[in-house]
Amino acid sequence: MTTWSVPGLPDAGRCLVMGVVNVTPDSFSDGGRWFDPAVAVRHGLELVEQGADIVDVGGESTRPGAARVPLEEELARVEPVIRELSREGVTVSVDTMRAEVAQMAVEAGAKLVNDVSGGLADPAMPRVVAASGVPYVVMHWRGHSHAMERRAVYGDVVTEVREELAKRVASVLAEGVAEEQIVLDPGLGFSKNPEHNWALIAGIDRLGELGYPLLVGASRKRFLGRLLADPEGVPRPFSRSDDATLAVTALAAQAGAWCVRVHDVRPNADAVRVAAAVQGARS
Repeated sequence: MTTWSVPGLPDAGRCLVMGVVNVTPDSFSDGGRWFDPAVAVRHGLELVEQGADIVDVGGESTRPGAARVPLEEELARVEPVIRELSREGVTVSVDTMRAEVAQMAVEAGAKLVNDVSGGLADPAMPRVVAASGVPYVVMHWRGHSHAMERRAVYGDVVTEVREELAKRVASVLAEGVAEEQIVLDPGLGFSKNPEHNWALIAGIDRLGELGYPLLVGASRKRFLGRLLADPEGVPRPFSRSDDATLAVTALAAQAGAWCVRVHDVRPNADAVRVAAAVQGARS
C-alpha cells in the first residue's frame, strides 16, 4: 500500500487526520458552535491536542441547499482564525471555493487549499494555488449546494467520478498547478446519493489508481444517519453518527487514503494508528 507524502504538510507514515472548524452559523452538524473567532481558535487548538495533523477552517457552509455568503463575509470569518492558529504553529488548511479567500488564507499562514469545487466555482483558483505553491485539494463536484442533489445521476459512480476527477486534474495542471500539489477528494455527499457514497468508499483503491493522494470526508454526513435510522425510519442525528464515521476512517486508512476529514478527532486519530499498525504487521 502506498504511503503518501505531500510537500509542506505533516508526514506521519500513516493516514493523516484533518479536524474541522466551521466558522459559520449554518453548517450541517455544528453550525454556530465555533462562529466566534476566539472560540474557533480555541477549538482548533483542542483538535490538535486530540490528534489532528491538519485543521481545516471554513467560512461558508456547503450543506445541501445552503446559500452562498458574500466574499467579504467569508474573508472576515476565516482570516483571524487562520492567522491565529498559524501563529500557534498549527498546520492550517482553508476550506473555500474562492480564489481571493485562498490568497488571503495563504498569506495568513494556511498550508493547504481545500476547494470542494475543484476549481470549477472560481476559474481564478488554480492560478492562485499555482502561484502560492501550497497543496491543493481537488474535489469531485457537480454544482453548488442549491443544485447538487438533482445532479446525483450515475451509471458506474466510481468510474464516472474517476473520469471527472482526471479531467479536473488535467485542467488545473494546464493552469500551472504542479502535480506534487494535487490531492483528490471523491466528494462524498456532494451530488451523491447514499448508494453512490458507499460505492465510492468501497472503491477507494480504484480512485487511488489515479496516482494522487486521497482525502476522504465522510464525517457526520447524511448517508451515515440514514444507514443508522431508527425503526420508524428517522435518520440518526449528525452528532450521533461519529461511531459510523470511525468505521469509514478505518476502512479508508486501510485502503490507502492519505487523510480523513473529521469532526470528532480523538477516536479517529486512534483509528488511523490502529490501521497503520495492522498494515505494518502485514508488510
